[in-house]
Amino acid sequence: MDEVGRGALAGPVSVGVVVVDLSTRPCPPGLTDSKLLTPAAREALVPLARRWCLAWAVGHAGSAEIDAHGIVGALRLAGRRALAQARRSVGDVDAVLLDGKHDWLSRPRAVDLFEAFDLDPMGADRLVEPRVRTLVKADLQCASVAAASVLAKCERDGLMTGLARQYPGYGWDQNKGYGAAAHLAALREHGPTSQHRRSWRLPEHTGEVATTAQEVDGTSGSVEAADRADLLGGPGTLLDPERVATLPAT
Repeated sequence: MDEVGRGALAGPVSVGVVVVDLSTRPCPPGLTDSKLLTPAAREALVPLARRWCLAWAVGHAGSAEIDAHGIVGALRLAGRRALAQARRSVGDVDAVLLDGKHDWLSRPRAVDLFEAFDLDPMGADRLVEPRVRTLVKADLQCASVAAASVLAKCERDGLMTGLARQYPGYGWDQNKGYGAAAHLAALREHGPTSQHRRSWRLPEHTGEVATTAQEVDGTSGSVEAADRADLLGGPGTLLDPERVATLPAT
């Protein structure tokens, strides 16, 4: 399981899940962390990854849910939505490997009364809680996590491209909701939309028009910049992942 969109200023956070077992064959050639692939390479891997695994799904939590429950609560909601979809094909999942070092999928031991457990799509009475293991850079070491990252990235990119047509001027077809210069300039000029994470520290709406050529044409909001930004574990410090070309087939 892997997430995408944690560090964006707008749009959903998305979680991909790919289910495999001991009978699953070696993974498609070239499958690796989505952030190390070009957009064309990611798109080419989508049908291969879907056919390779037993089941797959992508769950989303929108900007309003992020504002209401925090990024960790929204990740949990998106991840459990993805698991609920996968369960319809293969039944309960025994174990989940999460990319990173924090378990954001499991229910917290101390129940927050404001937590959106009533939005949990699986329901405590029906859910067999999977064992959760975390692994830093799992998307570089485990093919199923890499596949989940590719599927989540491509699906969220498609959603942001569609939203860019509804909310023109923010460059989401290029920056995918991340904090590129053109996006920040648009926020200062036009203010936030309903798709922005309003609980986050967004640029203040001043009404000022972008003045630099880079901000006007939106070239700073490239897909490649969004890919690099998604190495963030939220609004924080950029990680430097080990660069590898492919993953073991197991």
